[in-house]
Amino acid sequence: MDAYVLECKDRFEKSIQSLKGQLGKLRSGRANPAVLDGIKCDYYGEKMDITSLCSISMPEARQLLVKPYSRDDLKTIGIAISAANLGINPQIEADAIRIVFPPMTEEIRKDIVKKAKALGEEAKVAVRNVRRDTLSLLKEDDSMSDDYKDMVEKDIQKEVDAANKSIEEIVAEKTKEVMSI
Repeated sequence: MDAYVLECKDRFEKSIQSLKGQLGKLRSGRANPAVLDGIKCDYYGEKMDITSLCSISMPEARQLLVKPYSRDDLKTIGIAISAANLGINPQIEADAIRIVFPPMTEEIRKDIVKKAKALGEEAKVAVRNVRRDTLSLLKEDDSMSDDYKDMVEKDIQKEVDAANKSIEEIVAEKTKEVMSI
């Protein structure tokens, strides 16, 4: 494969991985520790990710149990989770924070599906932008013949089609997960 195609394929894969990470943060019918990824709390004047300050377990399908490594951090972690606007209310207990995910209504499910589809479209736009940038670099490259450029362009389009198909499958899987009761 040509270096242009390999570069595109690598950047497409990064877009797909980013999409998976963003979809993991969306609520589904079950509790998911990924919902807490990216939440920062104040830790002795520094902003730290709460996943590095505590262990997160899932005792039941719709519950998360957050156990800070230090009991002194219990209150600040609870405040950070509340401030994240996740639609959940953490319950601070003696040495842990219990997060109970309420059952989702049909309206909430449809809203989450809309968000998932919007994230899928953003990923497709990122793929198209990578294709556009790569094709402009390819056209400027004078070291290749026009026939070879056409062949590389077709290979890039095959990778774009594969990436778009993968994105659609990932979004469809998330939609199915969210809509199942």
